[in-house]
Amino acid sequence: MRLTILYDNTVYRAGAGLMARWGFSCLVETGRRRILFDTGGDGQVLLSNMAALDVSPGDIDVVVVSHEHWDHAGGLPSLLERKPDVRVYRLKRPSSPAAETITVEEPCRIVDDVFSTGRLSGSPVDEQSLVLRCGKQWYVLTGCSHPGVAAILEAAGKHGHVDGIIGGLHGFDSYELLDGMMLVCPTHCTQHVDGIRRRYPGRYITGGVGRVIHLER
Repeated sequence: MRLTILYDNTVYRAGAGLMARWGFSCLVETGRRRILFDTGGDGQVLLSNMAALDVSPGDIDVVVVSHEHWDHAGGLPSLLERKPDVRVYRLKRPSSPAAETITVEEPCRIVDDVFSTGRLSGSPVDEQSLVLRCGKQWYVLTGCSHPGVAAILEAAGKHGHVDGIIGGLHGFDSYELLDGMMLVCPTHCTQHVDGIRRRYPGRYITGGVGRVIHLER
């Protein structure tokens, strides 16, 4: 399974024609399916980064929107102009959906090996995260972690032991929750990146646009 960060506050691959903006988007490739998790805040930046990373909007099978803040859902209209028939999983059904929209409440399967935690209560907004199965290992992909990392890991842990987490963690500093993990990649809104990097020097992975993470079985 391969993850590619398409939209983030920083650029990982400098000089590759990639742009950093506040927001998050990550492509999940299972080998059979391509799932776009979040769409960043600016559709043109998203599409530009996708082109630079050789990702075609027409190849996206499913879009999952973690929550309804602009910096995670703002790029969706531009993507739908290029891929109007894509299936979208989100927590709020738009008044005039331009694509097949599935409103997520309960935990559900998105595609093989990719699951939603379902709606988790958060402040100021509710959120869903993705749970990724790679062989016997499980990973979590988050947007901003508004429900709290503990609640997200509890929901994801119903599938199995969580071996890694990727995505925005906001003000999370209960580092002991990550002690049993093999991989930690804080992105976007994470406030305590330095603290996480110092505590997990062998497991910390730098994020940013263009970062590719291979999840091994």
